[in-house]
Amino acid sequence: MQLQANDVAPDFCLPNAQGVEISLKDFPQKIIILYFYPKDNTPGCTIEAQDFSQLLPQFFAKNALVIGISPDSPKCHQGFIAKQDLKHILLSDKDKAVASAYGAYGKKMMYGKEVMGIIRSTFIIQNGKILHALYNVKAKGHAQAVLDML
Repeated sequence: MQLQANDVAPDFCLPNAQGVEISLKDFPQKIIILYFYPKDNTPGCTIEAQDFSQLLPQFFAKNALVIGISPDSPKCHQGFIAKQDLKHILLSDKDKAVASAYGAYGKKMMYGKEVMGIIRSTFIIQNGKILHALYNVKAKGHAQAVLDML
């Protein structure tokens, strides 16, 4: 089931790279850019993460906070953040429950085969409501497109 504009954003509580639990409710006054990606240190995911990180000052200027979520462990996130000099929050959704709640986990095509996996998706959330739900996004140029939507 995919979410749409005006849907209530499913709440979550997930560990960040340091193991600290982060919840959607922790940022009531912010616009949240919540993006789901398949795996740390893979080409597309690295491009997307670097782009969001590079544009972070412009997101902050629009009162927006960027949060990336993947099934990778907090320890894996630590390495990814250090290696790529990332500046935004990464959360670990090991059992993919949050990705599933957002419709960002399911059947997708990969190399011509149907597989279960993370569907690259981004949600713009304000006051607990989804303003935009973007599914099957392309990594390259996506962060700029999201910034332009704000």
